[in-house]
Amino acid sequence: MSGAGSLASTAGPARRGLGTLSLVAATFFIVSGGPYGLEEIVLGHGYRGALVLLALVPLVWSLPVALLVGELAAALPETGGFTAWVRRGLGPFWGLQEGWLSLAVGIVDIAIYPTLLATYLGSFFPALGGTAPFQPGWWAGMALIALGTAWNALGIRTVGAGSVGLGAVLILPFLAIGALALRAPAGALSAALSTPAPADGSAWVAGILLAMWNTMGFDNAATFAAEVRDPQRSYPRTMLLAVALIAGSYLASVLAAAAAGVPAAAFTAGSWVEVGRRLGGGTLAALVAAGGAVSAGGMYLALLLSWSRLPVAMAGDGWLPAALARRSRRTGSPVAAVLLGGALSGLCLGLGLRRLVQIDVLLYGLALLLEFAALAALRLREPGLPRPFRIPGGLPGCAAVALPPAALLLAAAWAGRGEPGALGLSALQLGLAVAAVGPAWWLGARLWPRSAAGPQVIP
Repeated sequence: MSGAGSLASTAGPARRGLGTLSLVAATFFIVSGGPYGLEEIVLGHGYRGALVLLALVPLVWSLPVALLVGELAAALPETGGFTAWVRRGLGPFWGLQEGWLSLAVGIVDIAIYPTLLATYLGSFFPALGGTAPFQPGWWAGMALIALGTAWNALGIRTVGAGSVGLGAVLILPFLAIGALALRAPAGALSAALSTPAPADGSAWVAGILLAMWNTMGFDNAATFAAEVRDPQRSYPRTMLLAVALIAGSYLASVLAAAAAGVPAAAFTAGSWVEVGRRLGGGTLAALVAAGGAVSAGGMYLALLLSWSRLPVAMAGDGWLPAALARRSRRTGSPVAAVLLGGALSGLCLGLGLRRLVQIDVLLYGLALLLEFAALAALRLREPGLPRPFRIPGGLPGCAAVALPPAALLLAAAWAGRGEPGALGLSALQLGLAVAAVGPAWWLGARLWPRSAAGPQVIP
C-alpha cells in the first residue's frame, strides 16, 4: 500500500463523532428508509410472493454483505471504505474501478430520493406532484437537495443525530399500522395471502431484482468508517442489527397491508397512504404520507454522507482534484465533495428511474464482487491483520458467503440482456459501457502524471 493511499484513506476529522445508534440509523436510511419502494414487488407478485421474496433475498443478498462489512470495516476503518479495501487487497487499478463504479451508482441513487419525495407528497397533496422542471414537485425535490447538502456540510455528528430523529418519525406511523392491523378481520389477511404468485420465471427474476435493489447498500455505510467511534465493535453489531431491522420492517409492513385489504393488483406508488387510511383514517394516512417525505429526506441525507467520502478518498489517491479531499476544520465535513454530490443529484432530478434499477444493481454488483475478492485477497496477503470480527470458515467460508450474491448478480445480468436502457443500448450494455469508463480512466492517467492530495483541512 502506497504512502499516499494510506494518508488519504485514514485521514478524517480530529474527533470521531458517530456512535453505534447513529450508525444503525444511518445504515437504515442508506439501505432502506422504510417500506416505501416495495410497491412494485407487491403489485407484481401478490402478498404471498412478496413475502417470500422479502424473506429470502435479505438472507442470500444482504446478510453476506453485512458479514463482509462487519469484517473489513472493523479491520480497516478508513475513509472511502470499500475503495481502501480493494486498493489494499487487489492493487491501485482495481481500487480505481471500485471507486468509479461506486461513484456512478451512488449519484443515481441519491438523485432518486428527491423524486420519491415529490411522488409521496403528490399521493396525498396532488398539487405538489410532478417532477418536470419548475413544477411543484421539482421545487420540493430541489428544496430537499439544498437542505440535505447544507445538513451534510455541518458534519457527520449532525447527520447522525438527524438520522436518529428522522428514523423515529418514520417508524411511528408504521408501528400504528402494525398495531391496527392486528385488529383487522382474520379473513382479510387469509384472502390476501391466498392470491397465487406469478408462475412466470421472468416475473420472479424481475421481483428478485426489485428486492435486491430495496436491500442493497450495506457496504456504503463503511465509507465514513474513519469518523465512527469504536468501529471495531460498532460495525459488526450494526450490520447484523440493520439486516434484522430492515427485513423485519418489510415483512411486517407487507403483512399489515394485506390485512388492510388493499388489493395487491392495485398496489402502486402511494398505496401505503391508502393502507393508513383504511386502518386508521385520514390522520394516519396523512402521517404515512409525511413518512414518505421523511423517508426520502433521510435516505438522501445518509446517502449523500456516504457518497461524499468517495471523492475524498479518490482525491487523496490523486484520481480527482485535490480540493475534494479538503475538510472543514470546524465540522470535519468534506464541504467541496458534499457540494459536488448535491449539484450532481440536482442535475439528475426528475429522470425516469424504473429502467435505472437494473443498471444500479448491475454496477453495484460488479463493485460488490471486487469487495468479496478483496476480502479473500486480504486473508491471503495479510493473515496477521487484526480482525475484531471474522467470517468463520477461513477462505472456504468467505467463498460460501460470496456465492449467493454472485448467483443473484448473474441472474440480474441475464435478465438485463434485452431490457431497454438508453441511447439504443440494453440495460446490460449500458451498465457495461459505464463500467468501461474505469479502465479508460486508468489508461488516461498513465499518460498524464498525477499526485496524491493527502489529508487537507480548511478553516
